[in-house]
Amino acid sequence: MKFSLEGKSAIVTGGGSGIGKAISKTFAEQGANVNILDFNLEAANETVAEIINSGGKANAFKCDVANQKEVNDITNQIQSNQPISILINNAGIAHVGNIEAVEEADLDRLYNVNIKGVYNCLKACISHFKSNGGGVVLNLASIASSVGISDRFAYSMTKGAVLTMTYSIAKDYVNDNIRCNCISPGRVHTPFVDGFISKNYPGKEEEMFEKLSKTQPIGRMGKPEEMANLALYLCSDEASFITGTDYPIDGGFIKLNG
Repeated sequence: MKFSLEGKSAIVTGGGSGIGKAISKTFAEQGANVNILDFNLEAANETVAEIINSGGKANAFKCDVANQKEVNDITNQIQSNQPISILINNAGIAHVGNIEAVEEADLDRLYNVNIKGVYNCLKACISHFKSNGGGVVLNLASIASSVGISDRFAYSMTKGAVLTMTYSIAKDYVNDNIRCNCISPGRVHTPFVDGFISKNYPGKEEEMFEKLSKTQPIGRMGKPEEMANLALYLCSDEASFITGTDYPIDGGFIKLNG
């Protein structure tokens, strides 16, 4: 079976909802033992229950990725049960606003999750990958890593860092049989988007959903499952010749706008 992850152990941060949930379920369907690290344990447990009810293997861990000790303790526990094969750095938070609207506390909050969280998980897993004879990292970057997006100053900063961390890891560990890539989603229809619209545009939800959908040249938002399918390919053995690359999955946003 192509794209099989049978016998592999994957860590998915933020796997309790949205894109992370779709990746967790897709990887489990392909045979991976999925370990979800999420600040929201209830959401992580719900995803695990769905996976197990479908015949898959999964575990949930409450984890603040910004806390290095928590990340180290959990990854060591996972490694002791089964060698870690795949790390998906998906956990992230958003912020809307230009630099004038970004307070120091906002910047610190985004840094802690979107940059330090990725750093903590990379640092914890790289040593395990080396002792295991290799591994695969997939980071969730964004179109905001590569092009200017209005009112996304802090978010763009953090996702730019994710992109360059991807290049760094790929370069430094290519001789250790460790591959590292990232994907850059455009706007994806997740519960976060619905919550953002209802909070900021009460009474105009349908109108704003349509407007936001049409910012993608393809005419709609992406689906979490579409992100998961690309993640599956890049983490499978079929992609063994691919490292150090960013993959936009954006309905044509980067290349076809303007």
